[in-house]
Amino acid sequence: MAGTTSSPPCRSALRHTSREELHDLVCIGFGPASLAIGVALHDMLSTPDTVSTPKLCHPPKVAFLERQTQFAWHAGMLVPGATMQITFIKDLATLRNPKSDFTFLNYLHRRQRLIHFSNLGTFLPLRLEYEDYLRWCAGWFEEVVEYDQEVLDVTPERLSANNSKIGSFLVRSKDGATGQTTSYRTKHVVIAVGGRPKVPRALPMNHPRVFHSSRYTRVISTLLKEINSQHHAASNGNCHATLTRPVHVAVIGNGQSAAEIFNDLHSRCPDAKTSMFIKGAALRPSDDSPFVNEIFNPEHVDELYAQSSQVRKAAIAEDKGTNYGVVRLELLERIYGTIYEQRIRNQDEKTWQHRILPYRYVTAVEDLLGNGSVRLHIRNDSIAFGESSSSTKETLDVDAVFAATGYVRNAHKDLLGPAEFLKPAAEDMNSWHVARDYRVRFEPGTVSDDAGVWLQGCNEMTHGLSDVLLSILATRAGEMVDSIFGASLKKVGYANGVTEHEK
Repeated sequence: MAGTTSSPPCRSALRHTSREELHDLVCIGFGPASLAIGVALHDMLSTPDTVSTPKLCHPPKVAFLERQTQFAWHAGMLVPGATMQITFIKDLATLRNPKSDFTFLNYLHRRQRLIHFSNLGTFLPLRLEYEDYLRWCAGWFEEVVEYDQEVLDVTPERLSANNSKIGSFLVRSKDGATGQTTSYRTKHVVIAVGGRPKVPRALPMNHPRVFHSSRYTRVISTLLKEINSQHHAASNGNCHATLTRPVHVAVIGNGQSAAEIFNDLHSRCPDAKTSMFIKGAALRPSDDSPFVNEIFNPEHVDELYAQSSQVRKAAIAEDKGTNYGVVRLELLERIYGTIYEQRIRNQDEKTWQHRILPYRYVTAVEDLLGNGSVRLHIRNDSIAFGESSSSTKETLDVDAVFAATGYVRNAHKDLLGPAEFLKPAAEDMNSWHVARDYRVRFEPGTVSDDAGVWLQGCNEMTHGLSDVLLSILATRAGEMVDSIFGASLKKVGYANGVTEHEK
């Protein structure tokens, strides 16, 4: 935990529901997206009546199913000194309800660090601190979260033997500790399972020296000890002998995660060699200027969704410089300083301890027997070698490889396999399409109005770049709750936050 001062245990307004009961909502995954939904539900149950905040009279029957054994957010990339890339104001609650218990400022107050944080003079907390904030929020919901649950599938259920319309869904999950399969019946399902690590095809899966960046801080300390131990053994156990070569780590990627790993290795292991392979000519800065940042405003989702698929595709491609394959300027300048210092000492780049190699693609990985290292086969597409086909292939022996190559967000397709028969005949059968409120579009008339499935974090091509980011979580969670429970809000007399006696 980032905080040294513990807060009194907190409990959300949601209550545990027996697995045997029909649930109102089951959220698959308990990362920031689902956590924000829990926060919005809590606020609607506990916030005093206001015109701007809708109200729920009774807690819905909700369960969150999470594959991890405890709450964790990008735990493998909690690199020392790494800061958030968005303002803390875009937390789980503030933009929807600044008076919520779950604002980042209230977290700081509860942790007794509010005044100390203000002295930093920044809107960008350390990533370590923001993870602790999310973990603190998640702690409120222990009563309604089932950890170590791998959801297997979501199966539609008919209303009755005589009514073919779908009225509920059966969510099956497997307990990671016991292997036991459990089922939850629910009217509504939210699938928010995040991304799965994307590794280039040339890299072997489950190799002891090849890792995705998402595991970096989980494995790096042990890995470096293991490599140093092997190098020590290679020197015949002579503690005073010079090692045959220093630890050499390769980093693949040209975005923020790759840059953070490359930079962290310099301080974590000062004697190590690092080689960074990027597909372009140079590392490029992210654009977080004020006007560009407006593409992450909640209302931008409405504007983008209303466009044709061709316009959306072009707009998203134009905006990718804000998030994909780019690095924050401060980190770029720090890395450039490291490179420049080497240039002062020696103009020959091939001898440098830390190198950034442009236009490089790893095409194969070969195990080197005897010392645990691997040989990378590399295609060099740089302009300098463009006319000589014999010069485009290179090899490099390294001790470990970290691939900071992003994520794929298609896990919902596997989970919704049993519901394939509900896809509209006119739509692409390889994809699931969602409405503006993130509700999956089934064949009209096949699913009851008070049942459905919602997708989070996999709708970038219809809802924009913010769909996979933290920027609009607070606002979006409120929209989700309204979409799922809106009818209930009106039934109890709380339409748009106005009670019956106020009408």
